[in-house]
Amino acid sequence: MRLEGIHHITAITGDAVGNVEFYVGVLGLRMVKKTVNQDDPTVYHLFYGDEHGSPGMDLTFFEYPGAARGRVGAGMVHRIVWRVALKETLAFWQERLGAHGIDATVTADSLLFADPEGLEHELMLAAEEQEPLRALAADIPSEHALQGFDGVRAYTVDPVRSEALLGETLGFTKDAAGRWAARGEKRSGFYAYDPALTDAVPVPGAGTVHHVAFASPPEDHEAWRERLTQAGAHATPVIDRFYFRSIYFREPSGVLFEIATIGPGFAVDEDEEHLGERLSLPPRFEPLREQLDDTLTPLPDPRLLHGQPGA
Repeated sequence: MRLEGIHHITAITGDAVGNVEFYVGVLGLRMVKKTVNQDDPTVYHLFYGDEHGSPGMDLTFFEYPGAARGRVGAGMVHRIVWRVALKETLAFWQERLGAHGIDATVTADSLLFADPEGLEHELMLAAEEQEPLRALAADIPSEHALQGFDGVRAYTVDPVRSEALLGETLGFTKDAAGRWAARGEKRSGFYAYDPALTDAVPVPGAGTVHHVAFASPPEDHEAWRERLTQAGAHATPVIDRFYFRSIYFREPSGVLFEIATIGPGFAVDEDEEHLGERLSLPPRFEPLREQLDDTLTPLPDPRLLHGQPGA
């Protein structure tokens, strides 16, 4: 069994309106699902990605209105790394982000910046061939569009503790730079550590990552849970999230991992052409629709933010 790279990354926001405006209007992602947190259906769960809502580019947010900013520390992902194709793309994004008041720093092969709530991102020149995953935005040339996740970076005080689970149980491979790669037949994604400051107490909140999910073919899902249990990981039962099925567990450094199935996907309850345009509710939450329509924060029409097709 092999995991097909990163399936999705879920973070926290305290401002759903600003979140949509940044990730759709500035970064040019497509909103592919507007739904609710299935563990707390009183709040949004927003999904951004490519035109098809493909695993490998789904960045998602739980909204807790007015949530204070968090502080990253040991046991937390602190940076999301995206793939881009061209050196010139880094300059394009530095200029575009600057025009929206976001400072961005160019390094030899990447661009570093943070979203308005402090969530750190890096655009990195792709080191290997993979199918690019792109959203369409009229004001972003396709050659400069983000192409999916390259990986994530997490803080830890003891990376050695996690080696057996990452390498032996999950089948990640370690490269010369110390990065662990989940490499499947079609996609790969890396998981890397940086040393945590011992006096930095981690505080979940707006601008922090809640969990990172790796992609599994549906037929392997139960076997992954069995393997995790045999390795001593405290894995949850398989949970039906309607758009995919999930298993959750913490790796020894403290980061919350998920293994999520590739499919059934976001078009299970919406036509792909109209993904993310209305509030989608899995069937068990449908009785809450009237209440949620009255209580959830009204959001801007994502199709109008950057000239998305269909606007």
